[in-house]
Amino acid sequence: MSPFLVSTGVVALAEIGDKTQLLSLVLAARFKKPVPIILGILVATLVNHGFAGAIGEWLSSAVSPAVMKWAIVASFIGMAIWILVPDKLDDEEADTRRRFGVFVTTVITFFIAEMGDKTQIATVMLAARYQDFVGVVAGTTLGMMLANVPAVLVGHKFAGRLPTRAVHVVAAVIFAVLGIVTLLQ
Repeated sequence: MSPFLVSTGVVALAEIGDKTQLLSLVLAARFKKPVPIILGILVATLVNHGFAGAIGEWLSSAVSPAVMKWAIVASFIGMAIWILVPDKLDDEEADTRRRFGVFVTTVITFFIAEMGDKTQIATVMLAARYQDFVGVVAGTTLGMMLANVPAVLVGHKFAGRLPTRAVHVVAAVIFAVLGIVTLLQ
């Protein structure tokens, strides 16, 4: 399966119920302007995942293949466990009272919320695993948009009806399978 499709699927599933999806709901409720919010999420995600993908690519060339294989396996298994822990949106991350307008506020708050988040770490791991910067960053960005655009457009009505726990279990299984497949290769 292509790095683009794997990255899209894994991040789209991992993002369900994630703090950045919760932030999308907060921004939509606060500003009620979906287009600048969606564009802000896209820009923040491209920049954030671009950096994460570059780090992953660099790691794959800076670390020996044997060490990298074990690091990727451990990271995928760790991510499978981490994804089962529910996310909470901190008050600081949800602060949307900035004076920069909807677009810039979205870029800033979304970028900050995504720092050290599961999907950012997943982007690093996937870029290191597949050594396909463009495919991984495009895929993880699309996955983020697939999960967050509906949250912006439909708001809290949509999020409350998703079987978040089941989606997280599926994403955890996918990360575990990716770890096992990497180990066996």
